[in-house]
Amino acid sequence: MVGLGPGSADLLSPRAMKALREARVVVGYKTYIEIIRDLIRDKKVISTGMTREVERCAAAIDQAAAGMDVAFVSSGDPGVYGMAGLVLEMLHKDGLEGKIDVEIIPGITSATASAAKLGAPLMHDFAVISLSDLLTPWEVIEKRLEAAAQGDFVVVMYNPASHKRVDHIKRAREIMKGHKSGSTPVGIVRNADREDESIIVTDLDSMLDFSIDMLSTVIIGSSGTRKLGKFMVTPRGYSI
Repeated sequence: MVGLGPGSADLLSPRAMKALREARVVVGYKTYIEIIRDLIRDKKVISTGMTREVERCAAAIDQAAAGMDVAFVSSGDPGVYGMAGLVLEMLHKDGLEGKIDVEIIPGITSATASAAKLGAPLMHDFAVISLSDLLTPWEVIEKRLEAAAQGDFVVVMYNPASHKRVDHIKRAREIMKGHKSGSTPVGIVRNADREDESIIVTDLDSMLDFSIDMLSTVIIGSSGTRKLGKFMVTPRGYSI
């Protein structure tokens, strides 16, 4: 399981690069395959589209069970909203634990890549919440948003909006405003370290004035988060 990070080659770890070089088969979502296409031209490639995660995992397991060295790629970190958990579940279900060697190679997450573009908004406690209700009921997501806002966490929102799902980000903002000031700094990073990257620092009152989609990561500050020049910073509490 290979974490590709945000997508730029210079943020791919040496261990991930080594795994890609040594693999005979590379499996992944077609968009992620395209990110590394130049690195895997001599490999057998198995790629599928959105919502075919179980199929991809099964293909990777089948290739590994046949004795192939397989790199199953994921953007960010494979253990953070990635395929690592599903692979381990399927190996357990099929009685293949211990019969196939598994290594999970971490990668830079969207949360940390986006935070680096914004400055240092994650210097204190934070929560990461996906607004996608494809696999998690929206009622559960709302409870988690409420708890994170009430606890005054910095909140990182993954999958904030899509063509069909336009109201979730509005409801998330409403929940945040129930516990946070409208002047709370908000960062919106789209395509961090990829082509067409955009970085916006705004506030809770104004965040919906900007385009937010599935390629965006939204970071909403805590009561301690400050805008320092062009940067968002959540002070750790050091005396200076």
